[in-house]
Amino acid sequence: MRDIECVDDKELEMLMGAGTKLIDIRTEYEWQMSGVIEGSELLTFFDERGSYDMEKWLNDFQKIVKSKDETFVLVCAHANRTKVVGNFLRDKLGYKKVYELCGGIEYGWFLKGRDSVKI
Repeated sequence: MRDIECVDDKELEMLMGAGTKLIDIRTEYEWQMSGVIEGSELLTFFDERGSYDMEKWLNDFQKIVKSKDETFVLVCAHANRTKVVGNFLRDKLGYKKVYELCGGIEYGWFLKGRDSVKI
């Protein structure tokens, strides 16, 4: 099975302009250190110790993404966590339009000179 598809910063901007949700799954500490992409939904998956609460996360996720046919984009620091979470959502739970930001926020956003907003 292949990894979920990725979008670059320009594609992400267009998708968000059309109402697509961007879900930042980094930790609160990461959000505070580097800021977030304006308009992001903040929903930590793995905590600082690498633990997670799947039931709680899915409950919160389903408040953001209401249909398995809805397009959404996941973002983390380097696109490692988004592959794990995105592949799970697609392959195990049947979400059809799962994307990630190519290279994560570090390489796919900041390295391209894009700004963040502080929280």
